[in-house]
Amino acid sequence: MAALRVIVTIVYCLVCVGLTVVVLMQEGKSAGLSGAISGVADTYWGKNRGRSMEGLLNKVTTGLTIGFVILSVLLNLNW
Repeated sequence: MAALRVIVTIVYCLVCVGLTVVVLMQEGKSAGLSGAISGVADTYWGKNRGRSMEGLLNKVTTGLTIGFVILSVLLNLNW
């Protein structure tokens, strides 16, 4: 059981580092003055947000967050 706990702890650390990197790579939600003038919804990237790099980062963030929560619960169980 100790080896399994070490493996889960290592995976947990990797998920934590990955989640931090992915969150820092994302752009802010505020469009600033340019977004207020031109309209964010009318741009190509606004319409295809799910297929862009930003959409991919959002999906990766969601997956890593779910993994983070599951691994946190697993590590707090009394094995």
